[in-house]
Amino acid sequence: MKHFYKKGQDERKPTLLLLHGTGGTENDLLPIAEIIDPTASILGVRGDVSENGMNRYFKRIAEGVFDEEDLLFRTKELSDFLDYAAEQYEFDRNNIVAMGYSNGANIAGSLLFHYKNVLQGAILLHPMVPRRGVDLPLMKNLPVFIGAGKNDPICPAQETEDLAALLSEAGASVQVYWDEQGHQLTRGEIIEAAKWYKRLFK
Repeated sequence: MKHFYKKGQDERKPTLLLLHGTGGTENDLLPIAEIIDPTASILGVRGDVSENGMNRYFKRIAEGVFDEEDLLFRTKELSDFLDYAAEQYEFDRNNIVAMGYSNGANIAGSLLFHYKNVLQGAILLHPMVPRRGVDLPLMKNLPVFIGAGKNDPICPAQETEDLAALLSEAGASVQVYWDEQGHQLTRGEIIEAAKWYKRLFK
């Protein structure tokens, strides 16, 4: 998978896995990562599915309707890539915090839905429920931050509430931050995500 790795100043910190939104690249969330933790190592990964020339992590049938077969395949592909990257760049595979926006948040959520202990934590910005009607692995106190917009036309409030409930029922410790805006990232949610991260991953 096309990616970049930037070694951080403090190897005890989690490696931040950056997952962009539709049409983005592996560099999109770098400025936000600098706010979240400027001393952490960073792994930015580009989605290798093309939708009308736009990079994505998995196919979709329509807006908000995921291609589940491709989602499962791409989720395993990303999980396997994390194993490879940890060995290649010599960082702790068991200490990765994902930060994803929109489509990137959805693939990060899918990792949590399908693989136990795949992440140390996750910052999900404007995510949807990856799959419904599946048994989730145990996520004992796994910290998850969800940033959501009350007026998000792509990710309705019910999606956020359902995702938070499903993760919580699986044992995750979920914090949801609501902004008044739509699907775009806001300064408010980034600041709150940074506070959340600093409290948990000093």
